[in-house]
Amino acid sequence: MDEIRLRTIENERKNISPYGMLCENTKGRVRKEEECVIRTAYQRDRDRIIHCNAFRRLKHKTQVFLSPDSDHYRTRLTHTLEVSQIARTIACALSLNENLTEAIALGHDLGHTPFGHAGERALAEVYPGGFKHYEQSLRVVDVIENSGNGLNLTYEVRDGILCHTKGKEADTLEGRIVKLADRIAYINHDIDDAKRGEVITEANLPADATRILGKTKSERINTLVVSAVRNTKDELRLDEDVQAAFDILHEFMFDRVYTNPVCKSEEGKAIEMIKMLYEFFVENPKELPNEYISIAWKEGTERAVCDYIAGMTDGYATKMFTKYFIPNGWVK
Repeated sequence: MDEIRLRTIENERKNISPYGMLCENTKGRVRKEEECVIRTAYQRDRDRIIHCNAFRRLKHKTQVFLSPDSDHYRTRLTHTLEVSQIARTIACALSLNENLTEAIALGHDLGHTPFGHAGERALAEVYPGGFKHYEQSLRVVDVIENSGNGLNLTYEVRDGILCHTKGKEADTLEGRIVKLADRIAYINHDIDDAKRGEVITEANLPADATRILGKTKSERINTLVVSAVRNTKDELRLDEDVQAAFDILHEFMFDRVYTNPVCKSEEGKAIEMIKMLYEFFVENPKELPNEYISIAWKEGTERAVCDYIAGMTDGYATKMFTKYFIPNGWVK
């Protein structure tokens, strides 16, 4: 059976670009393991992420719109799948490692809070160590998952997860592609959701951007992907005019959607809910589930409470808030 994995490794040697990452060249895992007889290291990482609890919870976490009255708005899970699709398309076209790209993409938002970036801001305010969702995503795969043992992922996947947003660039080109794919995905699907919510219309989009990128979601994504493929060798690049148009669109979304009172009208409630839950569990650590009590013993109560709340879905956070702060009706 080892021949199956070895055949995949040989195919990578033949087909992956010199700028790509071969699985056989991984820096490895924190804890050494026997190799799977069928899958490469990056394929195993992808599968561990897909089967972990945090990945399943993404389907009930906000992307941009809190509790939308429609089944068609994005959640954190559908966002993740769109990032994976875009990243794999670019990686395939550039003859890079698709398995590594997919694993990073699927794991990049595992540490995201309930209620989207509102929850992230709330935890950043109350937790003494500060809070960034990409750091929490790494903590999820390193520490929290698998009953506190983590998923023991390879260095390259962990690095890509940590570096998928602002700041340090990933060591691999695959990781840097996921960072671009994340931005391509959220800007374009958030336009789609904002139009559905009648926050903006297609006519509101800046003409300087749509003239170059395209007037529809699919046209814009295609333009950005093609530009990335056309300009990338050892470094990820877009055409100058495409990059400029993309930046204009990004700025427009922050001005008109991400800070729009219509979209964010309920965020204040979500932020206060997260803060109150945090304070409650810090004062009442015995109310934490056993796995988080274990973290509290090892790393302190506030670390455990931060981990617990960050892992909650929107609905579960609301349920806990109702349990501890909303009085039940009296029944004789």
